[in-house]
Amino acid sequence: MRIKRTLPVLIGVLAIAAAVVAVVQLRKRAPPEAVRLLPGADGFFYINLKWIRTFNATNQLPPVSHDPDYQKFVEETGFQFERDLDQAGFAVHYPQSWGGTGGSAPEPRFSEIFVGKIDSGKLIAYLKKISSSVDDYHGFDIYNVPIEGRTVRVAILSYDSVAVSNHPDGNVIRGILDRSRKLASPFGGPQFLRQYYKKVPFASLSWAILRINPAQAGSLGGLSGWALLFPKPAVVVVSARYIRALHLRAEAITQSESDAKAITDQLGAFLNIFHSAETSIGMQGSDVDVRAFFGSLKVERSGERAILTATVPPGFIRKALTEAPTEQPLRAPAAKPPVRQPSTKQPAIPKTP
Repeated sequence: MRIKRTLPVLIGVLAIAAAVVAVVQLRKRAPPEAVRLLPGADGFFYINLKWIRTFNATNQLPPVSHDPDYQKFVEETGFQFERDLDQAGFAVHYPQSWGGTGGSAPEPRFSEIFVGKIDSGKLIAYLKKISSSVDDYHGFDIYNVPIEGRTVRVAILSYDSVAVSNHPDGNVIRGILDRSRKLASPFGGPQFLRQYYKKVPFASLSWAILRINPAQAGSLGGLSGWALLFPKPAVVVVSARYIRALHLRAEAITQSESDAKAITDQLGAFLNIFHSAETSIGMQGSDVDVRAFFGSLKVERSGERAILTATVPPGFIRKALTEAPTEQPLRAPAAKPPVRQPSTKQPAIPKTP
């Protein structure tokens, strides 16, 4: 009789334990909250600066130059991106004319979540000074800041988080605010993000997930060169993680094996040309770290995926940074000042892209 009474209890305890383990495992593979709060988009980017600082990587960076507008922002808010920003998540909205989520905007727009050491009082005072209006949304203040002909909406989510969006539709940032009120869930986040985040290697310090369409990729700035590699639309997952060295991985997920083969062949041809040029002019010399980096470049195909990997030794990173030109120091995130019109100039905040 005692066994009959304890058996249901034992089963219940085991079921609860199994559920807890399942939740923990899901949380491990869930995207960081800084990106789960973001709206649906055509691309996502994430960086964890807190962990990067743990590896002392930022100590190797060249001095950061503050232009007058950014220096004023630092003085009035007490927030310095290179020192106080811990995490950042970005959503990329392609224009509607590209079949994207950017609405009527003629160029890509962005939504961001910043997490770090924030002095809310100073930041609120600064936002009130530079905003043209303030909207109240379910207890949140949304500051509408005019910058270069567009409206940048800023809202403080919590003591350490801020949401920013320059999407033309104000409902985008309101959606972020709604999601921030809900209990964090490993099942949360945009569907496109959840679908491909599983391709991001565990413990990646930075990663990006982007839709690539050869018809529009040439308009994506730094991605214009990538457009030559893609015969048809694909999704690209790029990641960087640090395990004794910086491990880089770029994976193109295509619609067919033939598309993946075309990308792999093209990348292989580029690498062969590059290695031939190195050999002919002696680029690598006798530097062990340089040889290790270029020797680690590898491209392969797995079904419908084309994969490029590389390993960057710490010595290579240090040399690359210490040999960087000192006459043009690294710029802070808000490097470009707004167009100066003395009679109408608004105080600046660090711009969204």
